[in-house]
Amino acid sequence: MKPSEDAQIESLLSELMSQYGYDFSAYSAASLRRRIHSAMHRANCQTIGDLVDRIRNLPDFYKQVVSDLTVNVTEMFRDPEVFLAIRRHVIPILRTYPSIRIWHAGCATGEEVYSMAILLKEEGLLERSFLYATDLSPRAIELAKAGVYTSNHIQTYTANYHRAGGIESFGEYYTADQNGVRINPKLKENILFSQHNLATDDVFSEVHMVLCRNVLIYFSQELQNRTLSLLKRSLVRRGILVIGTKESMDFTDAKDSFEILHRDERIYRKI
Repeated sequence: MKPSEDAQIESLLSELMSQYGYDFSAYSAASLRRRIHSAMHRANCQTIGDLVDRIRNLPDFYKQVVSDLTVNVTEMFRDPEVFLAIRRHVIPILRTYPSIRIWHAGCATGEEVYSMAILLKEEGLLERSFLYATDLSPRAIELAKAGVYTSNHIQTYTANYHRAGGIESFGEYYTADQNGVRINPKLKENILFSQHNLATDDVFSEVHMVLCRNVLIYFSQELQNRTLSLLKRSLVRRGILVIGTKESMDFTDAKDSFEILHRDERIYRKI
């Protein structure tokens, strides 16, 4: 008898957890199912069981599956109004610290991390800042470290940069060649990219600001609560938390642990 799709999904999640430590069990079921089917299509697999077989038999194939199951949609200065609000309302707070630590949790392929580095540079804070950039997907981290992106979206990135309050020419921050757009290496000097699993790992570091944008919407309520608790514990007293503009803490366990700094752009301050 052919296993049901639910049973096959359970087998896939079990394989990823037992062999590689990736826990997707608390992710939103509907979203996860869609991404599994996308992974099947990309790998030309007829069934979820085929995915499991390839994970077991092909070295490093699991990295492709993990990348497909995580969400890596991002761009430079994504939601520029958020970065403008950070520039206007958060930077004055960060200036009060002799050194600044920022954590991008769920950094995807790194575009928003480099955007923050650019913002800090223009505000004269990059040299005394350190950015931790983490993601569940090893493939996403590899791409983020490389800092090489296609040139297809450079006009969008440039427009976002200016809408976010950019004060220089955006062309100062990258070079273009036959391989695409390459981020200025100077922007990488104060960034540490590494893997981190919000579902299973603990506090990454004590930081002054956490950006965890457009990640919570893919989690179950239980995992949202776990993640927000983790982010709260990672922040210094009165630290800043930025979540996605379509996300909310209103119905989470963390609601009373933060005050609103900027409502529309979902910027909070730890109480």
